[in-house]
Amino acid sequence: MTVVPSRTVLDRFLRYAALESAADPDRAAAVPSTPRQIDVLKVLVEELHELGLTDAELHPSSAAVMATVPASPGCEGAPVVGFLAHVDVSPELGFRTPRPIVHPRWDGSDIVLPDDPTAVLSRRTDPELESCVGHDLVTASGNTLLGADDKSGVAAIMVAVERLVRDPSLRHGPVRVAFTTDEEIGVGARRFDVERFGCHCAYTLDSHAVARLEAETFSADAMTIVFQGHNTHPGTAHGVMVNSIKVAADFLNRLPRGSMSPETTKDAEGFVHPNDVRATVERTEVHFIVRDFVTAELKVKEDLLARLAEETVRDWPGSSVRTKVVEQYRNMREVLDRHPRVTEFAREAIRRTGREPIEGRIRGGTDGSILSERGLPTPNLSSGQHAIHSRLEWASVQEMEAAVEVVLNLCARWADERA
Repeated sequence: MTVVPSRTVLDRFLRYAALESAADPDRAAAVPSTPRQIDVLKVLVEELHELGLTDAELHPSSAAVMATVPASPGCEGAPVVGFLAHVDVSPELGFRTPRPIVHPRWDGSDIVLPDDPTAVLSRRTDPELESCVGHDLVTASGNTLLGADDKSGVAAIMVAVERLVRDPSLRHGPVRVAFTTDEEIGVGARRFDVERFGCHCAYTLDSHAVARLEAETFSADAMTIVFQGHNTHPGTAHGVMVNSIKVAADFLNRLPRGSMSPETTKDAEGFVHPNDVRATVERTEVHFIVRDFVTAELKVKEDLLARLAEETVRDWPGSSVRTKVVEQYRNMREVLDRHPRVTEFAREAIRRTGREPIEGRIRGGTDGSILSERGLPTPNLSSGQHAIHSRLEWASVQEMEAAVEVVLNLCARWADERA
């Protein structure tokens, strides 16, 4: 039998990061939204088969890969634990192929990215760099995302799988791994087959830095407000035209200015955020994301937006408005509080690496938000990603290696339990 050489977390990360796989919100109904995500999944299936995980399979209906590491001898009765990461990246900077660059044993000086000399990583502007002097850092070249969100998590899980398979001294129960798509547009976890995954609990590796444990996220809705006007030829528009763009602009000007927006809130404060406008004279759509850590507060904010919209159209005779709210995800804490061992074992796993857990709220969501809501308790762990969704995104190899250790420690801790 051919023995496949071991791959380091850096080897794996560079391979995955060099594959373009941005999600596309305009094609959210497709599974997945972009075909290049499938290209990454096929690479992972091939690598899992090389490691001996014969059940590794790409499931077309969910656009996800699942595989099983069988329990080590004597641990067959332990609960089945899962680890997940997503292969898609944000579409923030388009669909260009990244060029990952390694900066070995970084000395702390500014890093100028070669494809855009105005893109500079500096400790003066990014405090998270301070703790990574001496680390091996990876960046993109300056005009794309790196994709550490979440290919750092993918690489860490794959290295953990390799070590579980090849090191008989490691105790672990049955371990399931999954790689998902379209997390960045909020639809991948909705179609994920939780029943097929078959886990007692799971962990996503999709957080920044090291030693992070996140068991609380925003609850989230999307709200669309549609203003209807009336168009006609501008040369004969007197007394007839109602310009929905102007109506929408008036509405937007009525939003709170010193509060309730991403740029004016922090910590536990929620917000309403207009993030897209699609406008013609006849019809203008204003798209919002609505966020709060208390789910009931979402409706309070949505009622405010609806009231402001109604007040606006009353000031513009001939216009009208309608609203639509779509649930996106809910605060995972609502589920995880009912399963305290899931987060407590994560704390223990982090402490076994010699670090104290850094716990905090995510002012956003993860696949774990949706999976927890669907009955699979799934907190979030570090994977070494930083400055995500920007061309200054970077990752620490040493922090990815620490994420591998946390996964292995969690496997060992759950091996002591019985299903």
